[in-house]
Amino acid sequence: MPLSRRDFIKLIGGAAGAMALRPFSRVFPLPEFPQSPRLGRNCTGGIVTVHSQPQGNAPVVKEIYEDTVLPWLREVTGYMEGQFNQRWVETPEGYIHAPGLQPVEMRPNQPLEKIPDGKTGFWAEVTVPYVDFVLENPTPGSPWLKDAVQWNRPTRLYYSQIMWIDQIKVSEVTGNLIYRVNEPYGSYGDIFWAEGAAFRPLTPEEVAPLSPDVDPKDKKVVANLTYQMLSCFEAGREVFFCQMSSGAKWDASGNPVDAWSTPLGEHWTWRKTMSIHMAGGTVSGGYDTPGVSWTNLFSGTGVAIHSTFWHNNYGTPRSHGCINVRPEDAKWIFRWTTPQVSLEPGDLTIQGDGGTHVVVEERTF
Repeated sequence: MPLSRRDFIKLIGGAAGAMALRPFSRVFPLPEFPQSPRLGRNCTGGIVTVHSQPQGNAPVVKEIYEDTVLPWLREVTGYMEGQFNQRWVETPEGYIHAPGLQPVEMRPNQPLEKIPDGKTGFWAEVTVPYVDFVLENPTPGSPWLKDAVQWNRPTRLYYSQIMWIDQIKVSEVTGNLIYRVNEPYGSYGDIFWAEGAAFRPLTPEEVAPLSPDVDPKDKKVVANLTYQMLSCFEAGREVFFCQMSSGAKWDASGNPVDAWSTPLGEHWTWRKTMSIHMAGGTVSGGYDTPGVSWTNLFSGTGVAIHSTFWHNNYGTPRSHGCINVRPEDAKWIFRWTTPQVSLEPGDLTIQGDGGTHVVVEERTF
C-alpha cells in the first residue's frame, strides 16, 4: 500500500538517523574520469590556466579548477617567464604548464572481500586520480581536515598515496566493497571510509630490496641543491638519477626562509616508513599532509626523501626542507636504501649511522 506523508517522513528520518550512525553508508562510488591512458590532475589547490600555445603569454582559452582531471596527450617544451621549469602538457583543451598537473592514471581494482587471513590489515596504493572519503570519527583531528570541514572542501586521497586498510564492508547504499582507511604513523587519529576499487594492495615482491648483495657501506645518496638532482651510487658508480625539489628558498610572498632549507652535510638514513602523516614543526610550521609515501628520514626528526603528489615542479626548490621526488623515483630509492623494510609493519627505525649515507651538497660550477 502507498505510504502516507507521515510514514514517509518517519522512514526518511529513520534512514537519516542510520546514516548518521554509519559513516561508511555515505561512501560514494568513484567519479567518472576521462577515458585516456594518461591523465593530469590540477594539483595546485586553485585555478590553472589553459593556453592556446605552450607559452605563458599565449591567449588563455580556459580555466580549470582544483582537482579537475584532463587527458594528458603529450609533454612538450615551451616558455614560462621567470620559471626554471619549461615543461608543458598538451590536453584536448589546450596547453597547461606542467608543474600544476599531477600525472595520474585511472586504474580501478577488484577490491578484496576480506582482510587476508592472519593479517590485521594491508598497505594499499591509490591508483585512481582521487577518491573521496568520509570520516568515521565525528570531528576531524588533523588540521587539514578541520580546514576542509570548515570551508566545505572535498575530503580526498590522491593518486600514488599509500594508506593502511584494516576493515572491509559492503556499502549499504551502493553494494560496493568499501575500505576503512587509516594511518599507523604520524596520524591525528582520523579514520576514513572510501571506495575499495580505488586501492591496490601492495605485494612483498614490489617492496623487495634492490641490490641487496651490495655492501650497505658502498651505497650513497647525493642530493645536489644547486642543480636539484639526486643520484644513487654503488662503490662510486652512479646507478640511479632523478630530479628533485629541495627546501624552498623563498615563501609565497618572496621573503627568504632559511628555516626551510634542506640541511647541508653528511647524514644517514635513520628511519624508513611505507607511509607517514607529515605535519609542520620539525622543519618549519604550516604544513599538514597525510599519506606521504616511500619515506626515507635522514636528518633531524623530520627531513626526508619522499614521494610527492601535490606538485609536479621537480627541479625547483619548493618544500619545507624535505627532498620531494616523483612517486616512482621515491619507491626505487626506498627499496634500494638501507635499512631494508618489510611490507609488515612497513616501518623501521635504527640507531646511529647504520643506514644509507646521504650527502646534501651545493655546487656553484
